[in-house]
Amino acid sequence: MNESPRTSPSAVQASREVRTVIGRLRRRILNAAEAEDITFGQESVLTRLSTDPGVTASELATAEGVRHQSVTATLASLTALGLVERRRDPGDGRRLLVALTEAGHQRVAEGRQARQEWLAGELQERCTEEERQAVIAAMAVLERLTHD
Repeated sequence: MNESPRTSPSAVQASREVRTVIGRLRRRILNAAEAEDITFGQESVLTRLSTDPGVTASELATAEGVRHQSVTATLASLTALGLVERRRDPGDGRRLLVALTEAGHQRVAEGRQARQEWLAGELQERCTEEERQAVIAAMAVLERLTHD
């Protein structure tokens, strides 16, 4: 990590700790709703399609940061499970768009609910009210970093 000479030691330490904790927390949250019949990559595609419906496989591959062939295989599996469908683009009949089916929308909603319940339960059981308030305050600070 190339910190500028003006970067304070506390900024460097905070950066390391935030990245480490967020990575671990993300894995724990994802595991809380992990379905045995789909992979993490498939879950990621479902989640992306829930917020970005009607995209091409190429657009999906770019958004997910994977090769087109990988997305094609993932979509084939999700189609077989009845979670996604491909349909012609109404504006350009040559293009195929990928979207969630009703079962796909339900699957995404159930996963979100399970992850939310897990995290809320952990915060309730393992943290005091003061600690939960500190988490809320810290999230406001981190949220500022996400805006330009």
